[in-house]
Order: sequence, then C-alpha cells, then structure tokens
Amino acid sequence: MPHHATLKSFALLAGLCLATPVCAAEPAATPPHHSWRFDGPLGTFDQGSLQRGFVVYDRICSTCHGMRSLTYNDLAGIGLSQKAIGDLAHSKQFPGPLDEDSQPTTRPGTPDDHFKSPFPSDAAAAAMMGGVAPPDQSRLALIKPHGADWLYAFLTGYRMPAPAGAPSAPGKFYNDWADGHLVGMPPPLVNGAVTFPDGTPATVEQQAKDVTTFLVWASDPHRNARHHIGKGVVLYLIVLLLLAYTWKKKIWKRLHGA
Repeated sequence: MPHHATLKSFALLAGLCLATPVCAAEPAATPPHHSWRFDGPLGTFDQGSLQRGFVVYDRICSTCHGMRSLTYNDLAGIGLSQKAIGDLAHSKQFPGPLDEDSQPTTRPGTPDDHFKSPFPSDAAAAAMMGGVAPPDQSRLALIKPHGADWLYAFLTGYRMPAPAGAPSAPGKFYNDWADGHLVGMPPPLVNGAVTFPDGTPATVEQQAKDVTTFLVWASDPHRNARHHIGKGVVLYLIVLLLLAYTWKKKIWKRLHGA
C-alpha cells in the first residue's frame, strides 16, 4: 500500500480528529464538570494518569495529530526515565541532511527533537484528510472552552447508532459535543485498544480520562513545579506571619508592663 494511503487509513481508523464542524454550529452547551486532580491553584498532575494518557496519545492520537510545542525531553515531567525518553526518540525517524547526491536522508530522533508530526506539513495533512489538517494538540486544552471537561465529553460522546431524529450525513459520525453533532472521524477510543503498563483496565472512559489529563499537562507542562513552588511560598508566608504575630505580642507585653 502506498505510504500516503497507509497514513490515511491509520488516521481514519484511529486518529483523534477533534471536531471539524460539518454543519451550522449550535449554541455551545456546557459539558458536565468532573473533579480533576489538577484543578485549582494548588492542583497537581497524577503521574500514573499522565503516563497512561501518553500511551493513548502515542498509540492512537499521534497517527494524525502532532504536538509541536513538546520535545521528547519534556516527558521527564510525566516521570519517564532518560533511557525511556532516549529509546522513544530514537524509534522515530526525522529528515536528515541531504546526502552526497543531494538526496534526502532520515536520522533517528534525539531527546531534544520536538514530537514527530504525522504529516510533513499542514498542506500535506489537509490533502490527506479531506481538506482540513487535524489540529495540533499542544494547546488544545487551552483553546477549547471548558478545556478538560469538553475533551472528556467529546471523547466519550460518540453515539452509535445515533439518537432518533439526529442529523446524519454519509461518512460522518454522531457526537453529542461536536459542533452540529457530526464529525468525519470514527470513535478513536475502543475498550482494550491499548494496554497500560500498570495494569489499569483500558476502558473508553479510563482512556478518555487519562489522555485528557495528558493533553491538559501538555498545554501547561510546568504546572506541577509551579504549584510546588507556590505551596512552599505559602508555607513560608505562614511561618513569617506566625513569627510576626509572636513578636508583636512580645512587644505589646513589654509596653504594657512598662
């Protein structure tokens, strides 16, 4: 099978193409809110969930979505070892320098490389995907209203068969949270589609939760470190406040006793 046909088949069967409108958009509804561990000013990411989410991204989403803002070295932030990062990067092939005959070459990836894109360019992606390039996922959680809640709702919002009276179109799939309720991609998540190294059952809901966590992390990979510093600062200020209060009481006691 030609290379471009193979890519197109992978994208059709497993890619995570998040909602290209296919008909007039309806007023946006608010997706159900979930309790996310990373929510709030002191929230942190669970590394187990991040690592499972990366498995979902790497095995499923990356067949048609890139993440230009991340390098493989950034995966240290989800707890991957330098060896695992190096092996992962080395398994990817990137364009290399021209050879002595001015022919293109390839080279193994390095940890400093940005995530390999599934297509050579946005134009090539659009040509292979029916005219619209799949969105880069680096900032998807920031771009979409209600971020994590919308991502989870979309990933679990496919209905097959579609509800009675729902809009339909050849080659389109019904989703509760897509604009117009129709998208060109089939449900990307299937029970047992991946195997999690920690043994967690890979249900659709679990995959959706974990890849959502990973996508939110990808949009803000330094949140854990920032919140850790924030907790230290808050603790430091509390200690200063207690010292100041104790010193104030001591001063006032001396004044009243004079």
